[in-house]
Amino acid sequence: MPPALPSRRLRSVTAALGALAVAVAVTGCASDDGGSSGDNPSNFSLLTPAENAIVRNEFAALAKGECATAEKAMPLKAETVAQAEAVQKITLLAGQNALPVMFVAGTAQVKPDGDLGKNNLIVDYEKTLKDLGVWDNVLPAAASTVKSVYGQMTSLPFQYNIEGIFYNKKLFADQGLQAPKTWGELVSAAQKFKGAGVTPITEAGNQGWPITRLIGMHIFRNLGPDAMKAVKDGQAKLTDPVYVAAAQAIADLGKQGLFGEGITSRDTDTANTQFLTGKAAMMYNGSWFLANLNDPKQNQIGVENVGFIPFPTVDGGKGNAGQWPANAGAPTAMSQKAYSAKAGDWLKCLAENYGSSVMQNQGVISGFKLNKEVSNVPPLTKELQDVVAKATETVLWFEALWDAKTTKDAQTNVALLVSGQMSPQQYMSALQADLDQAR
Repeated sequence: MPPALPSRRLRSVTAALGALAVAVAVTGCASDDGGSSGDNPSNFSLLTPAENAIVRNEFAALAKGECATAEKAMPLKAETVAQAEAVQKITLLAGQNALPVMFVAGTAQVKPDGDLGKNNLIVDYEKTLKDLGVWDNVLPAAASTVKSVYGQMTSLPFQYNIEGIFYNKKLFADQGLQAPKTWGELVSAAQKFKGAGVTPITEAGNQGWPITRLIGMHIFRNLGPDAMKAVKDGQAKLTDPVYVAAAQAIADLGKQGLFGEGITSRDTDTANTQFLTGKAAMMYNGSWFLANLNDPKQNQIGVENVGFIPFPTVDGGKGNAGQWPANAGAPTAMSQKAYSAKAGDWLKCLAENYGSSVMQNQGVISGFKLNKEVSNVPPLTKELQDVVAKATETVLWFEALWDAKTTKDAQTNVALLVSGQMSPQQYMSALQADLDQAR
């Protein structure tokens, strides 16, 4: 699943938002009581994607529980918007001086040079949570990821995903193998599984992004966590030999048949089923996959037979396995104009209670501390939550810092790369040409 709200519609409305946002910044003074529509802040208005109910459901649960005091003073009013329409919706609301208290937005909108960011229309969560005395409830890894993606702390990690390799413990034991710690060990294990008639690595190849994730992670392990930022800043090129080497490593997996037959047409359900029925030994995926793993109807190998490891190190590489790939979902911003003492009470309560609440009620990992004991957590879910809690440094994904066209080309052409129809040099050259054109 792509990690963040796409900005495909952003270009068509950015110019309008720029003018509207400036008008809001000039005419909209911060209200003492913090409204989300004009100067009448009667509700804690929340706008979330219609397709994903996790956040709004947890807000509703907290409103009846730990956040009941905040709810009484400023009642929760949740509304939805189709995720594809969120950018346009926020554009219109900003122009009407009517941003909700908290809302989903487009990635580009909330960056420092974005229309909401540059016009000071959104709250700096780090400063605000520090003022409220609850900043330490945001896990360091989650804060690191949010800042890396958005350039500032303008979103909260209500849904936080880490990524790595899920593996079948029984299949590894049957082959006398340990979980791989280096790229060489992973390739060697994959070759042994192929020889035993087991699909070594399954991915949803027709989605593109699961394969490009592997390229990006190989780059990060080899060159270090700033490798893709160097490309964005023009200090390095994807056509440099060390970057092409990563594309070559993933192309070699395809050439050797280590993804199994039909990788380029394999969809998400098929890849999941291959792993969950014991037909595949490994699968690079994110913590959202826990929902499938914890469903006994889907998981026929048993959750006790599933392990989780970081992407392996590359011999001589500058990166390390403690640098976890992560994403924080679509940005959830807060209106600067709508912020008030009452909204602050809500924010404080969320920081202190959301992590435990969403884990207990929905089994979802977030980027917040668990301040209350959570019962009946599946062992693997707890293991991944512990990884999130202990991690201090994260990296992004291959396309995280790119424009829409380069991202699309990376995910579309990767099928040609792993099937041998496009060389690693050709693949990286095409993407670098896209980046150069987008500058």
